[in-house]
Formats: sequence, structure tokens, C-alpha cells
Amino acid sequence: MMAFTARRLWQALLILLGVNLLTFMLFFGVNTTDDMARLNLGGKRVTPAAIEQWKAARGYDKPLWYNDAAQGTDKLTQTLFVQKSVGLFAMNFGSSDTGRDIAHDIGQRAWPSLALALPSFILGMLVSIAVALGLLLLRHTRLDAWGVVALVVAMSISGMFYIIGGQWLFSKTLSLLPVSGYADGAGAWRFLILPLIIGLVSGLGGSARAYRAYFLEELNKDYVRTALAKGVSDWRVLTRHVLRNALIPILTGAVAVIPHLFTGSLVMESFFGIPGLGNYVIEAINGQDFAVVRVMVFIGAALTVLGYALTDVAYAVADPRVRLE
Repeated sequence: MMAFTARRLWQALLILLGVNLLTFMLFFGVNTTDDMARLNLGGKRVTPAAIEQWKAARGYDKPLWYNDAAQGTDKLTQTLFVQKSVGLFAMNFGSSDTGRDIAHDIGQRAWPSLALALPSFILGMLVSIAVALGLLLLRHTRLDAWGVVALVVAMSISGMFYIIGGQWLFSKTLSLLPVSGYADGAGAWRFLILPLIIGLVSGLGGSARAYRAYFLEELNKDYVRTALAKGVSDWRVLTRHVLRNALIPILTGAVAVIPHLFTGSLVMESFFGIPGLGNYVIEAINGQDFAVVRVMVFIGAALTVLGYALTDVAYAVADPRVRLE
């Protein structure tokens, strides 16, 4: 098991190196530092001196790969690739293009994102599994059929409808919850409960329908029919056998949202004014802060690659045959 885990983590590191190299080429090869300076300084009518001054103030005045003007190892270290890309692996995020410490901003904004995303993830998975199991207990009945129709309708509706409708109903009409904003400490729950409910409802249709399909596939297998023929109750079969054997596809779907637990929800945080990492990215894009966008792309890629590597390890724990393959 240790060898399997080490192999998966090594493969994840190689993938992350490739993603980081590609990201660097996109940010500094396709979009040059001169282009960044012109966008931030106000267009094409910018003097070369102003461009060079802007680049020097933010450390963008160095060569990409090799510094001929430096001495010794500085020829390699005093480059954009080492200082702006390789340093990310050491969690050296540097400063934003506006001069703020990116690591400090991430530390401040990570908690609101986690406060929203983590309960949404846990409650969403539990409620979706419960709904899927409940429909299977009622299979071959009208309640099951209408339940599936309701799930399809729910997953067909845009998430924007849930957000705008929820704000109109609970904030404008009923005046039960604030429409947007955030407060530190214990008072944050008043601002988080509405986006939490909306996130739970908007994601229920797709996830519950997917889980029902996973469980239904297991129900059609021989071991389930044998257990039912021996008189084992439907609830025991579903919870003891079907649920456990459907863990692999469930884990696959769950790991896809792991990066969002840390990087936040762009749409949800923007609409509800939550100062999380998702809102941080939106502000950086609107303000053309390339340093922040680059760091957040790297963090998102790192969490995604690490999440899928840990998913492979979870597969091996749930089904030892994965290790043999």
C-alpha cells in the first residue's frame, strides 16, 4: 500500500510540474510582461519608460529563462521562471501587482470560503445519498418515478435561477435573511445560511440522480439478488452492501469539488458578497492583477491533482483489486 501511495503521489508531482510550466508559458510567453504593463497603465499610449518602471517595481523586468547579465547561479535564479513559477512550490506567492501580500490575503479569505463550501459539500453529499437510497426503497412505484422526474427538472434549472429566486424569496419578500454581505465570528451564519441552502438545493438534482444510478447498477448484480432471496431486508442490502460497493464512483464525483472547498465558489461568493477566495479571483480578474490570478490557478491545479491522487489511494482502500491493476 505504501508503494502504491508513493507512486501515485510521484505521478501527481510530475503532472503538477507540467501544469505549472504550461501556466508559466501562457502568462509570460503568450501574454508578455509589456502587455501586462500596458493593460495596467491604461492602453497603448504608454511610454517605454513607464512600462519599464512598472515592470521593475513588480519584478517583471528579468529574463524568462536565463539571465546573461547575472553572475554564477544568479544566471538561473534571477529569472522570471524561478522567481514567479518555481517559487510557488515552496508556497512563496510573493506580492500582487497592487503590492499586497498574496499569502496574507489567501489566509484571510480562505476561512469564509471554507465556512461556505465545507458544509455545502458535506450536507450535499449526505442529503443526495439519503434521497437516492430513499428512491430505491420506493423503486417500481409512482413515488420513485415522480422523484426521478423532479430530480431531472431540478438539475435542468440554471444555478442563477436558484440564486436570484432565493434572494428574492428569503431576502426581499420574507425578509428572513440578508441578501448579501458577511460578518466575522459567530455572526457569519446569518450571511452563510442562504447561499448554503441554495447551493444544497441547486446541486441536489444532479448528484442524487447520479447516486441513484450507481446504486441501481449495484442492485442488479448477483450478490444483491442472492441476499434478497435469502430474506435480507432492502434497507440492510442498500446500506451494508450496495452503498459500500458504490463508493468508488461516489469518491470520483466527490473529489471533483475538493478544489472548490479551498478556492471558493466564484458565482456564489460574488452574488452574496462573501469575501472568500472565489471573490478574490473575480476582483483580481477585474483589476487585471496577473500575480493573484497566476497564484490561484496554481493552487487550484495543485489541489485538483492532489485530490485525484488521493482518490486513487481511496480506491485502493475501498477495493484492494485496484492495487493489483
